[in-house]
Amino acid sequence: MFFDMKLFYFSMVLNGILILMTFVYITLIDQGQVYTYLHYDLVGNLINIIASQVLLFLIFHLSFSRMKKQQLYYEQVQQAERLKMIANLTAAVAHEIRNPVTVVRGFLQLYQQDPSFDVSDKNKFKLMIDELNTVEHITSQFLTLSKPNGDLKPERVNVKDVLHSVTSLLSSYAMLSDNHIDIDVEEDCTILINTIEFKQLLMNLIKNAVEASEAGMSVSVTARRSRHYIEIRIIDQGSGMSEDEVNSLGTPFYSLKSNGTGLGLMICFNIVKKYGGEIHYHSSKGDGTTVTVRFLAADNKRL
Repeated sequence: MFFDMKLFYFSMVLNGILILMTFVYITLIDQGQVYTYLHYDLVGNLINIIASQVLLFLIFHLSFSRMKKQQLYYEQVQQAERLKMIANLTAAVAHEIRNPVTVVRGFLQLYQQDPSFDVSDKNKFKLMIDELNTVEHITSQFLTLSKPNGDLKPERVNVKDVLHSVTSLLSSYAMLSDNHIDIDVEEDCTILINTIEFKQLLMNLIKNAVEASEAGMSVSVTARRSRHYIEIRIIDQGSGMSEDEVNSLGTPFYSLKSNGTGLGLMICFNIVKKYGGEIHYHSSKGDGTTVTVRFLAADNKRL
């Protein structure tokens, strides 16, 4: 029963009902004829039984909490093993993929500028170059996982300036699906982080929110100071996710997009972890998704 919360609570309730029925029988019907030793000190025996139930509950609570912590630790170990596997894989094949892709793209660009080819052929060359750019982009994401940018130093970053910069870039992308981005940022929101990685983090999260939203809906981006922390929230009005889907976010190769790799969100989790932040997803089916990213404010952290 210590491995099943519902079964344990069911047994506790059933046990309590049986104990109550037993004491009612002893008090009103038996009256000390059979269970003399219980009837002699009814209150003391009742306290003793209740105390044993409380002790049993405490044992269950401690055991269940310990198992939950062990399960969480096991999941973290599994995640670390996945990251290690990805790092080894990318270190072995990333450069081998990029080198031939670069050569092929170079020849296609040369052919695209050759006047001996007609417009139809040049359009096909352009399509092939775009696809090769996609391959190189995905390969670059692999390289980012295998070789983190350790040389990128943290600096004081004004969250408002970066958010306005990122949203201005993504506004035209959002307009393609008739969406728009609403931004509301408080003053004096400064954190210690590398600007390039912070922009990469926000670009991925806001772009995901835009793509998840229904046509014509808005994406809300807010930044607030909460005591010693800066909280950034990105809220979309999409179809939402189930609890299992939320728990799987950040896992290698897990994506809810038909053509997604899951690496972009995985990089976001790594960036947040690198700078001691927290990222949380709150979502339910039909109610959209809220992403909360929290960093320690710059005036509460030393370089």
